[in-house]
Amino acid sequence: MSSLPTNAEAVVFDCDGLLVNTEPCWTVAETAIFAAHGHPFGPEQKGLVIGRSVEAAGEAMAQYLGRPDAGAELAAELLTRVREELSRGAAALPGAAELVRACRAAVPIAVASNSPRELLDVALWSAGLTDCFAHSFAADEVRLPKPAPELYLTACETLGVAPKHSVAFEDSATGIASARAAGLYVAVVPSLAGAEPDHDWLGASLSDPELQDWARGLGAGAGSWKVGTEA
Repeated sequence: MSSLPTNAEAVVFDCDGLLVNTEPCWTVAETAIFAAHGHPFGPEQKGLVIGRSVEAAGEAMAQYLGRPDAGAELAAELLTRVREELSRGAAALPGAAELVRACRAAVPIAVASNSPRELLDVALWSAGLTDCFAHSFAADEVRLPKPAPELYLTACETLGVAPKHSVAFEDSATGIASARAAGLYVAVVPSLAGAEPDHDWLGASLSDPELQDWARGLGAGAGSWKVGTEA
């Protein structure tokens, strides 16, 4: 398995399910929509929508539920339900605050989220992470959200760092595809249990000691981009 780059020049984080424990909010909303149409909601169904933009999730649900013309309607319902669930608050996931602050002390950082700005701001505020980020980018601020590369390319351009010298942290296949297409190194902590997604580095939690040690050592050395390897 590849280890994390020793001289990363920027770090870009996903938000939902990676930094902030918002996936339960989305799951409650998604479960209610599926139930209203007489369908159960489990890991298979979650896999259809996780990491997608609200609009793309609406379209995926519409196809699955046999209502191909109802994508916009289901997306609007999803947004309303998630907004209600998220208003109750969502905590930072284990290790997230420590990792973000260690990275921020060494290199430029940003958030690139497939949530709309409204939900992204609430999630970061609820988790106490708003002040950690001078730059954040939401799905409704780009032409093509994830899995297209635009969110990550926009983040790297704003930070003034080449994508190939940047690390993306992701939790879903949709986000991973976006980061990969943009050319970033892809570090993954999966939201779905049992998943073995495409990755350059794979961990079980942001509190992983290897990950925390890497973050604390960012910026300690000068020189060209370098990726170590381990058996």
